[in-house]
Amino acid sequence: MRILAIISGEYGVRHVSNLREHGPQGWSIESWKAPAAFPLIMDYPEDFLPASFPECDLILSFAENKSVAELIPEIAKMTGARGAVAAVDNEAWLPRGLARQLRGWLERMNVACATPKPLCSLTERDYKVTRRERETYDSAIISEFARYFGQPDIRLTLDGESRTVISAVVQRDTVCGCARHVAEKLAGLSADEAEERAGLFHHHFPCLASMVKLNDYNHDTLMHESGRLLQENLAEQLKPFKQTRYISPTGLISNEGSQSSI
Repeated sequence: MRILAIISGEYGVRHVSNLREHGPQGWSIESWKAPAAFPLIMDYPEDFLPASFPECDLILSFAENKSVAELIPEIAKMTGARGAVAAVDNEAWLPRGLARQLRGWLERMNVACATPKPLCSLTERDYKVTRRERETYDSAIISEFARYFGQPDIRLTLDGESRTVISAVVQRDTVCGCARHVAEKLAGLSADEAEERAGLFHHHFPCLASMVKLNDYNHDTLMHESGRLLQENLAEQLKPFKQTRYISPTGLISNEGSQSSI
C-alpha cells in the first residue's frame, strides 16, 4: 500500500515515525509538510500545493490546521488516492462541520473518507464521531490500514493461578504508538491493577489528543476518550481474573476471585 501522510508538526511526525517502524512490509510511506499559514478564504487551493505528488492509495491527514482539509480533494486528484483518513484528535484542527464537508467532497470524487474522532477509534468498518455515535464506511483500502492501526487491540494472556498478565500482544496499534507503549508495560501486573495502570501508562506516553472538553463527548476530552478505548479493550479480558471484594455485615472484607484462561 502506498501512503501519503500530510503533517504540520510534531504530532504528525510521531505518527509517521510509528507507521514506518511498525507497519507491514510492502507499505510505502511518503510525507508532505503543509504550509504553516493560509488566508481566511482560499480561492485556489492548488496555489498551496507542490507541482506534483507521488501516486498513492491512501491519504492520511495529521494536519494541525483546519485549512488543510480544503487541500485534500485536490491532493486526492493529483495522487489517484482511493481513500483518505483525516484525524480528529483536536476539533480545532478539523471541526465537525468541516469534517462532514470533507467526506462529502471526497464522496463525489468516489474517494472514501474517514474522519475518526479520536483517531484511535478507527476500526475496519467504522469510527467515532461523538461519544455515542459511530460512522460506518465502505473502503477496502481504509480497512486494510485499520487492520494494523486504529482502535487499540491488545491480546492478553494471564496465569490463572497467580492472576497476573503473562504477555500482551498488540494486534492493532494506535497510529501514534501508544497502545504498543502500554502493552510493553503490562506483563507482570495483576488482573486487579492492570486496567488502571494501563490508563496511567496511556497518559504518560503522552497521548496527543486534545484536553479541550467537548459537548458531544459529555463535556469530556478526546484524550480521556482515547484512554477509555484502550482500557475497554483490556477490561473484558481481565474480568474473569479479577478478585471481587465483598463487605460483610460485620464490616470484614472477604475476597473472591474466579480463575479461567483466555
